[in-house]
Amino acid sequence: MELPLLGKINRPLPWIIALVTGGIVVIGYTTYQMTQTADPKLELTKLTVPAQKQILAVEIKASGTVEPIQSVNISPKAPGRLMALMVEQGAVVKAGQLLGVMDNRELQAQGFQSQARVKEAQEKLKEAEVNIPQEIEQARIRVIEANSKVSQTIAQLKQAQQRIPRQVDQARAQLKQAESRLKLAQERAKRNQYLVNEGAVSRDTFDGAANELYIAQANLLDLLQRLEQVKTTGFPEVDQLEESINQAKAAAAEAQSVYEQKQKSAQSQIFQLQAAVKAAQGQLQQIVVQFEDTKITAPFDGVITQRYANVGAFVTPSTSVSSSTDDSAPKTSILALARGLQIRAKVPEIDVTRLSHGQPVNVLADAYPEEEFKGQIIRIAPEAVKEQNVTSFDVIIGLITGGNKLRSKMNVDLTFLGKSIPEALVVPTVSIVTQEGQTGVMVLGEEGKPKFKPVKIGIVIDDKTQIISGIEPGDRVFIDLPESKNKKNKQDKKG
Repeated sequence: MELPLLGKINRPLPWIIALVTGGIVVIGYTTYQMTQTADPKLELTKLTVPAQKQILAVEIKASGTVEPIQSVNISPKAPGRLMALMVEQGAVVKAGQLLGVMDNRELQAQGFQSQARVKEAQEKLKEAEVNIPQEIEQARIRVIEANSKVSQTIAQLKQAQQRIPRQVDQARAQLKQAESRLKLAQERAKRNQYLVNEGAVSRDTFDGAANELYIAQANLLDLLQRLEQVKTTGFPEVDQLEESINQAKAAAAEAQSVYEQKQKSAQSQIFQLQAAVKAAQGQLQQIVVQFEDTKITAPFDGVITQRYANVGAFVTPSTSVSSSTDDSAPKTSILALARGLQIRAKVPEIDVTRLSHGQPVNVLADAYPEEEFKGQIIRIAPEAVKEQNVTSFDVIIGLITGGNKLRSKMNVDLTFLGKSIPEALVVPTVSIVTQEGQTGVMVLGEEGKPKFKPVKIGIVIDDKTQIISGIEPGDRVFIDLPESKNKKNKQDKKG
């Protein structure tokens, strides 16, 4: 068909309207014919999908927060003034590294005094360890000397007891001899006296006999004196020696008592002096510990995350945590130290049973949208936490990668990767319906109409649901119902 040229037509507008109207009529008629002659099988293909077997990757989504593995607020063990601070925020420190020093000048003075007391106690102990054995030895020697004197005196007594009776016996024997000689001399003198009177002997002979009598009398008198002297001096000597023995024994007993007492008290004195040394050393050690406590050191390797105090500030011990760095932050701590990073996630109780220790986790952070970090579950809380009527469990994820990029308090999205289920029968989640309290799907019934069929479902992952039993692979399930069925369902719901 050939249309006339617009330039050759005087009135083109009616022609244009007629052409447009004709096109609309033709399109409408064609659409009507296509609708009326549509294939029912084509419609069912669009409304249904087949149940298929495939590998079902078990994934659980959750959100979490990056936090330190270990963190602590560092404060002094005793209140005081901060004298020095060696680190700034962000510094990487090692365990035992000196971070700051509290004012310890008074403790230094106490330490010097305590050292002097220790030295004094040690000198006293050293002196006693030398002198006490010497004193004990001297006491032992005095005991030996006293016992020796007792023995000597006893020996003297025995000698005297043996000597004096012999002297008495000798004096008595000599006295008897002298008496005999005197008697003989008397008889001789008497005979010579008679003979002199008779003139039988000379006067000289008589004088000789008289002289012998005189000598015998003098000798007898001398022996009598000696006997009396032996009796007078000998027996008191024995008494005196016996008294000396008693005195010597008393002195020996006293010396023995002193010796034993020194032996007993010596160990006690040593113990007391040793205890005094230990007490002084203990006081010194206490001051040393207090002095060392003024040195603030890192308890573990980590990073200084906060600084709360400046040099000169008065700081008191505390374990409180502050997340603020402004002037309102508590001045009870000096620094905050953190070690390593981990992620804490809250997983609903319905999903926590599918988690296990060591399970891999994918981590996404808003700060690194193009990177995916790796982690694994290191701990699942044994007790649930209920917040805003939602029960969940704390799950701790250790970082395998990203530890050098992620920062504490960052929010992250987590995907817990479970074991894949091979040959899982899967249908779209939208195909799952509930009818009269039963869970099932709508399958093709007679004449292609939807028919409810109960099924037992397994895990649900996003838009896919595992079917345990109820249908077979290839069975088509409705993901949307025909218009007539939808209208009927809507009317049923209204009814």
